[in-house]
Amino acid sequence: MNTEKIMKLFHGSMTVVNIGPKLFATALQEQNCPTVQVDWQPVAGGDEQMRKILALLGGVD
Repeated sequence: MNTEKIMKLFHGSMTVVNIGPKLFATALQEQNCPTVQVDWQPVAGGDEQMRKILALLGGVD
């Protein structure tokens, strides 16, 4: 396995994409770490029965 490309990732600049609690992104930003906060929620608020109904109706865009 050629690990050269993987190792290059750790020598360049990175940005963290956070889809979890904003507190985590804030803590990283306070340490000067470039961070993008994604405002994501599970389909139908995580309600499994509602998700199945939406899937039957053609899903959510």
